[in-house]
Amino acid sequence: MKIFAIADLHLPGGDVKPMDVFGAHWENHFERISEDWRARVTEEDVVLLPGDTSWAMQLRDALPDLERIAALPGRKILLRGNHDYWWSSLARLRAALPEGFYALQNDALLLSGTLFAGTRGWLCACDDPQDRKIHEREVQRLALSLKDARRLSADAPIVAMLHYPPFPEPPEQTGFTRLLSEYGVCVAVYGHLHGASTSRAFNGAFEGVRYHLVSCDALGFALHEIAY
Repeated sequence: MKIFAIADLHLPGGDVKPMDVFGAHWENHFERISEDWRARVTEEDVVLLPGDTSWAMQLRDALPDLERIAALPGRKILLRGNHDYWWSSLARLRAALPEGFYALQNDALLLSGTLFAGTRGWLCACDDPQDRKIHEREVQRLALSLKDARRLSADAPIVAMLHYPPFPEPPEQTGFTRLLSEYGVCVAVYGHLHGASTSRAFNGAFEGVRYHLVSCDALGFALHEIAY
């Protein structure tokens, strides 16, 4: 089993919402991603999708986007991003997901000897009290997910997903990084960043965990293969 990751697909969600308004490099971006995906991913592999998958506002409008992804090879693990407004009820989402799709929220998944855990995350620099409250809640959600991972297996390697970067720039310890280190996570992937901010994003080892930015434009619209 190989593990790949790519975030921020920003599929149209039932409306024509071309991403090339954000730059010519976004033109036909999902077609380019799909071509790379088909060339490299087998049905036994896992593809992590750490948020902002669809612009849809309702689950019914996101389903065509999820079906397009489901038609591609591999097992897919989905995480909620800040633009995934269609993700409201986890039970409804899991009931509607195409075969081979998994959604993480406050829990973990064990596939082929590897644990997968994660949470959306939030801003790390929080001056606003409401932002601090959301940040603290997301730290607790990551703790629940990692605890569930270790319930499933005491020694299997953990690959973690977040949507937001788990640290500021440059990286420093946060509630997210502390938990990832404490639970012995091997690799953590994150997205959310686009444009010029991707050049400043941290990729590398920090406090024993290797971090990778996997926003699709940062990857040149090709999947990132995870090694650990």
